Amino acid sequence: MFNFVHTTDFLEPKVTEENGVRFYKFPNQDKYYPSVTSVTGIRSKQGILEWRKRVGEKEANRVSAAATSRGNAFHNYSEKYLKSTLCKEDKDHPLAWYMFSSAKPHLDRINNIHCLETPLWSDYLGLAGRVDCIAEFDGELAVIDFKTSTKPKRESWIENYFVQETAYAAMFLERTGLEVKKIVTLVAVEKDNSIQIFEKYNIDDYLQLLKSYIEEFARSQHE
Repeated sequence: MFNFVHTTDFLEPKVTEENGVRFYKFPNQDKYYPSVTSVTGIRSKQGILEWRKRVGEKEANRVSAAATSRGNAFHNYSEKYLKSTLCKEDKDHPLAWYMFSSAKPHLDRINNIHCLETPLWSDYLGLAGRVDCIAEFDGELAVIDFKTSTKPKRESWIENYFVQETAYAAMFLERTGLEVKKIVTLVAVEKDNSIQIFEKYNIDDYLQLLKSYIEEFARSQHE
């Protein structure tokens, strides 16, 4: 049984999408903030377009749909497991269930959960989003992101993951006054059914990178 810590009431936003960019507007706010996922995805956008052109739209759509289905199911299993509401009847995606089963020992390193699929925003950064989890991981308060991948990830490939998690750390600090100790990326790998864990303590470094992502995103919106 996992312990949940009530820190504040997190409001549900209105969500809209424009030109492939998701925007959030929270109650009592007069403007929409772009999602941190849209902002941190700006540097990989061109690479994705080139990949789609290389493999063809039909194959790209097939691969993307399969990855989205796998990832959504894995997130759902992980969330229900942490809420202690997971049951065998939820086993509707065999591949994601298989990957989740390998991840369970690492999910057991989580406790004292503050946020789980929780909407957050920052007026300072002008960003919003929905964080996977903010909780203690091995006894240290962390932003924890759940990912799936077909093959193992190299650290150099996933800078945007760390930047995104740092954004959530900043949002959480602004909303609650609580500072996370680290960011944690948990990647469930389909190819060999392994689990990769990336832990980062140098959050300030990624905060500086986040600001450069925001500037690049803002320029793209005016092109």
